Order: sequence, then structure tokens, then C-alpha cells
Amino acid sequence: MKYVIIGAVAGGASAAARLRRLDEHAEIVIFERGAYISYANCGLPYYIGNVIRERDKLFVQTAADFNKRFNIDVRVRNEVLSIDRTAKTISARDLATGRTYTEAYDKLILSPGAEPLRPPLPGINSPGIFTLRNVADTDYIKQYADSRNNGKAVIIGAGFIGLEMAENLHHLGMHVTVIEMGSQVLAPLDRSMAAIVQEHILSKGVDLLLDTKVTAFEPAGSGVNVLMGDGQPLFADIVIMSAGVRPDTHLAKEAGLATGRSGGIIVDEFLRTSDTDIYAVGDAVEFTNPITGQSMPTYLAGPANKQGRMCADNVALGNVSQWRGAINTAIVKVFDMTVGVTGMASKHLTAAGIEHFVSTTHSGSHASYYPGAEQMSIQLAVDTKSRILGAQVVGYSGVDKRTDIFAGIVQRGGTVSDLTSFEHAYAPPFSSAKDPVNIAGFVAENILLGKMTPFYWDTVEDAAQHHLLVDVRTRHEFLDGAIEGAINIPLDDLRERIHELPPEEPVYLYCEGGTRGYLAQRILNQHGFKEVYNLSGGYKLWKSNTSTQKTTDKTVTV
Repeated sequence: MKYVIIGAVAGGASAAARLRRLDEHAEIVIFERGAYISYANCGLPYYIGNVIRERDKLFVQTAADFNKRFNIDVRVRNEVLSIDRTAKTISARDLATGRTYTEAYDKLILSPGAEPLRPPLPGINSPGIFTLRNVADTDYIKQYADSRNNGKAVIIGAGFIGLEMAENLHHLGMHVTVIEMGSQVLAPLDRSMAAIVQEHILSKGVDLLLDTKVTAFEPAGSGVNVLMGDGQPLFADIVIMSAGVRPDTHLAKEAGLATGRSGGIIVDEFLRTSDTDIYAVGDAVEFTNPITGQSMPTYLAGPANKQGRMCADNVALGNVSQWRGAINTAIVKVFDMTVGVTGMASKHLTAAGIEHFVSTTHSGSHASYYPGAEQMSIQLAVDTKSRILGAQVVGYSGVDKRTDIFAGIVQRGGTVSDLTSFEHAYAPPFSSAKDPVNIAGFVAENILLGKMTPFYWDTVEDAAQHHLLVDVRTRHEFLDGAIEGAINIPLDDLRERIHELPPEEPVYLYCEGGTRGYLAQRILNQHGFKEVYNLSGGYKLWKSNTSTQKTTDKTVTV
């Protein structure tokens, strides 16, 4: 049996190694257009920023090492040009010699990955404008940035890679501006949670231009001017294009393989394409999302590696492993902050027509009396049957642990009761007796049971203008900053002052994070008040979403 794999790195290399473990006698050939077969793609920004100082640390295995250990014919710097499905051959070019040749296969695995978007803007090919996909890109960017480490950098796109590059170029001493066409950073987040991240980015001295569209570039001395629709040109010594990626599917399309609504290669549960002798894995694949039921790609290394292993099992053993789809669990470091996501954001659930509610809580990373506890914010999306559809965690220490817990529950279709009863390892340096995961579950359960009726930060203005808005924080907190139009009745004074509130009218409550507002709501409900609402996420979340801060070039609302 002869297996040919197009593309290495995550999915392709994993599939090749697994195939060899399953079949010592098979002929296995990997074609990789680049010079490296297996490297730490996610570590590239940190090498540019000198966080990872040794370049060799980026490489998992060289082509020679891979060949020696697994007896696999590794052909780096060999580009596949076409696939002949009838003849079951591929055409390839050796980029070192220019020689073109064909290679036969019994089973073919596609792992071409995704390619960065490079919009056809005027001046896009000017010197100093880069995209980041592979080691070669990294070397060019690092050499360029190191020679301008006190200069100005512009990052176009505020996704995971864009923000990682912003942090690392800032780490080199560059003044960094991030330009984002959308209204928030990190599209997988809901805007309410992204606002917390945006405050942190601005606190680091990074300029953040939201709702801003780049229209062109033009050379300017030793750098480039970035032109925007409604502003003055912004000079940059270096520009990083991080406007997103798309599946690299030109080979699949030219071969007549089926592609989906997002442009990815359609595969079934066994990772087979529309040709039963051709399989596909990784960023180029499109598969039904288990939460929304809609077909979509997943641009993450974890699923790609798992698919590679599963695909090898199916190719060698006869379709024995089923891929059930990815729930898009991801994490990113943004300066000192950590952001974790799993499942689907509320905005995406709404777009898919899935009924749900949102609950936001703030908790300490561990027991408050043990030194070093830090706040984290958690947002859940829950359907009307109590199933957890998504979770977003923004904070500092402990974010990774909670994100992974939520991911496990989302992946198996878990419910709010799984959160409230979740048993965790507890000691004061690591958690609290009631973990933030439990707290998130308790609040969501209260909403489900009708014990708490939330309202949200984007409806506060309406509540203040047309209804009674009550701040139940202390007098000191209220005077230090409050929502305009609110009256202050501290929680501990509420029972004595309850006569000041009309029981027949809607009452909207808020505190700093939500807990005291909930306690006040329970008091009012049990004293005959029929319509009482509590601000989800409290004043803390509202303030993050409505504060205005200035950058060097433009006022940015976050």
C-alpha cells in the first residue's frame, strides 16, 4: 500500500507518523512546499519578540530525523501542482531543481492548511508589509523588526495572531498600532467580553483603531504610509497583515473535490472527501459544527493533530474512527491577560437562530485570602434546556484550567447542573471552595429557575431613562463612579428603605459584579415587587463596554 500526503506540519506529519506505527511495510511519501516538515507554528510570534530566543526550539523534527525514525520519504521544497483522480497520481515540482514529475498513490491525504488573506489593496506589495504563515515569513519579519526595534509597527487585524504580534513587537520596543475593521478585537468573543481585553491592550500604550478600514499603502522613506478611509496616513516601519485566513484548497477544487459554504474541503465523519480514496485534515477541512449544525472550518492546531491521527487509522484500518467536529476551544495570551473560548459566542448563536441566554460572572482565580488572587470574568451561553453552548473566560492566572473544564462540558453536551456539581481540586493557592466554574453554574441556574432575571449592559441607558435604576453598592462606591440616572440604596440598607421604591413599577438593579444585585432582587421579589432585574456582569462589565479612551491618532470606544 502506498500513501501520499500533501502538506506536513500538524495534520500531515501526525498522519504520517501514525501510519508508520500502524503499517511498518507501507510506502509513505510526504510532499511539503516549505523547507520544514514539523515546527511550532504557534510559537512563531514569540520567536520574533525574543521570548523564544533559540530558533532551533521551534522545530519539532527535521526532515532527516523524521525519515530516519519513521522510514518515510520526506520531500521538502517539493510543491504538488495537480491531482489526477482517475490515474491516482499527483504532479509535483522540485523547487530546488525545477524538475516536474508524477507520483502514484493508493490513498491520498490532503493537509494543505490555510493561507493568510492578503487583500488586493493599492501598494500591498510595498517593502515592509508582511504576513505570517511559516518559518520563512518569520525569518523575514524578525530580521526586519530587529533592525527597527525602536520604530513604529502597524498590525492590521485584531485576531489571535494579530494581538500576539502586537505584544511581541511591543516587547521589542516598537510603538504599536492595531487597526481592526470590526467593532472589537478577537472575533470569537462577544463584544461585552472583548471590551475587557481592549481596556488591557490600551493600558499597555498600544493604539487601537476599531471600525477602521485600511484603503491603501504607499512607500514613505524607509517605511510605508498606511492609508485609512477617514484619517491621516499612519506611518509604519513595519506592517503585519493579519486580516484572517482562508482554506488553501486550490488543489482540491482543481481536482473536482467538493467544497463547502466557507470554501473548505467537505469531509465526512471518517475525514473522507467526495473521492473515497482521498482524505483531508486540518485548516483546509470543512465539517459540521456540533453546536450550530452548520458547516465550517476550524483553524486550530489541536483539532488538526487529532484529525491526522484519526485519518491514519481510517486509511490503514478501514474507517474505524469518527470525527465529531470541533467546538473551537482556543486560548491566547494578550500581554498580561489570558483569554479562553470554547463553543459558540452568543452573537454566532443568534445568527444561527439558536435560542439561548447569557450569564456573566466575576470570580477570583483562587481563595481571596491567599495572596495573589486575580479576578477573572466568565460568560456562559446556555440554551433553554440548560445545555452549555459556549463559554468565554478573560483574566490572568487560572484561565486555562477553567476554559478546559468548560470545553469538556460543552463537548459532551453538558448542562448547567454539570457546572454546579463539578468537583474540583481545592486548596487556597489553587481555587476556592466554590470554584469560578461552580459560581458560573449557580448564576446560570438561578436564571433558568427564574430566581434572577438579568438585563444587559447594552440596555442600561434605556433602563436609566425610562425606569427606576438602583445602585445597591456602598455610598463610597457610588460616589466613586456610577451610572448616570441611578439612585443609590446600599444593599445593607435596602430593607429599611424599601418603602422608597414603588412595588408596581419595574426596578433595575446593579452592583459591582452582580452578586449584591442578585441579593437585592431576591429581597424585592419576596416583598411583592413583580418586575425586578439585575445587571448581568454588573457595573464592572458595563464600564468596560462604555468607557472611552484616546489613542495617538483616534478616539476609540471600547
